[in-house]
Amino acid sequence: MSRWSKSSWRDFPIKQQPHYKDPEAVRQVEQELEKFPPLIFAEEARSLQEKLGDVSKGEAFLLQGGDCAESFNAFNADTIKNLFKVMMQMAVVMTYSSGKPVVKVGRIAGQFAKPRSSDVESKGDVELPSYRGDIVNDADFVPEAREPKPEKLVKAYYQSAATLNLLRAFSRGGMADLTKVHNWNLDFVKDKALGQRYEELAEKITQAMDFIKACGITPQNTPQLHETVLYTSHEALLLNYEEALTRVDSLTGDWYDCSAHMLWIGDRTRNLDGAHIEFFRGINNPVGVKVGPTMNEDELIALIDKLNPQNVPGRLTLIVRMGADKIGELFPPLLRRVKAEGKQVVWSCDPMHGNTFKTESGFKTREFNNILSEVKQFFQIHKAEGTVAGGIHLEMTGEDVTECTGSQSCNITVDALGNRYHTQCDPRLNANQALEMAFMISEFFKDLKK
Repeated sequence: MSRWSKSSWRDFPIKQQPHYKDPEAVRQVEQELEKFPPLIFAEEARSLQEKLGDVSKGEAFLLQGGDCAESFNAFNADTIKNLFKVMMQMAVVMTYSSGKPVVKVGRIAGQFAKPRSSDVESKGDVELPSYRGDIVNDADFVPEAREPKPEKLVKAYYQSAATLNLLRAFSRGGMADLTKVHNWNLDFVKDKALGQRYEELAEKITQAMDFIKACGITPQNTPQLHETVLYTSHEALLLNYEEALTRVDSLTGDWYDCSAHMLWIGDRTRNLDGAHIEFFRGINNPVGVKVGPTMNEDELIALIDKLNPQNVPGRLTLIVRMGADKIGELFPPLLRRVKAEGKQVVWSCDPMHGNTFKTESGFKTREFNNILSEVKQFFQIHKAEGTVAGGIHLEMTGEDVTECTGSQSCNITVDALGNRYHTQCDPRLNANQALEMAFMISEFFKDLKK
């Protein structure tokens, strides 16, 4: 393969990039970012890859979730705390049912950029550049808001740093303590049937904790009962930002993208001769690739060979996003080919992006039953093929929003979407729906054991 450097991607065709008016201002921002401290450490990325290696062998399960696109304006401690809590709830539900550790990876502390189906957006006779996330421009439909601003790259860095700081405090400062499992139940979930179901599970865990405490095992002498790790991830769309935060690890001499523990390539930017594949092949973080309905077998194998030529377990996560009406037909041939070639990958299911539709009133939404159907088929296909259903990848929030329709826990109708539709871009599962999904996945785990 050709020689790699952290800037070699600049010699390749690239998609989904903003068009800045002042290239010199962009260059100055890139130089500024290169001087900033790393957001994560290489050893943390290696630890995640090791755990994802366990996922690839069926010895753990990957829970990856968070915002479709993080917001500068909605940035606050409660939003971060509520996402942390609901991910802890989901993880404990799935761990209890599967008997396996859950590797928790947030779409957080860097998930600012969004790919778009068109470079422009029209309303009536007015045409403006598309909103590409707060790291690029603003969502308001006025010319000055839609102008890409390079200084937003710096603001994204600082918000990511502050978010990571709080997540580490939550993870290691006592909020993850299993003796506090009841405290993870959010107030607007607590009084519903789903919250009561969670409380029943939490009570069983509390009883188990009381038992092992009597045996001399406590959070004070066993750190695994007191703290956890929530890794960070985002779609590495803006490669100039990623390049500026890519550093040589002083222990190994390897290159790591220190903007997040894990990065992924979207379905729109995974072309084999493109800049994103070129950049990703040289960094040593665990990486992911979205696998959509247009992926063919030969292309997938070539992609795996480029991104994981040493066939290292945990290095590459394939995030399947087909749609409930397509996964049954399109996914099995890909799965069989990867299995036949002996490729070591983590298979994860993104049931969100293939199930999006727009209502007559103009809201983008997703129906919970379609999301659930794709997840269920994902598990069934793996069971039939004798392979490992490794993880779930969800756009979700810890807030009480009304963005996705359906589910037994809150049964949001199309007419109710406008009540609390707060997303920056795509519709997210709210905390009730996310927890309900975790309980449904726990049933799939039970089915796999039969």
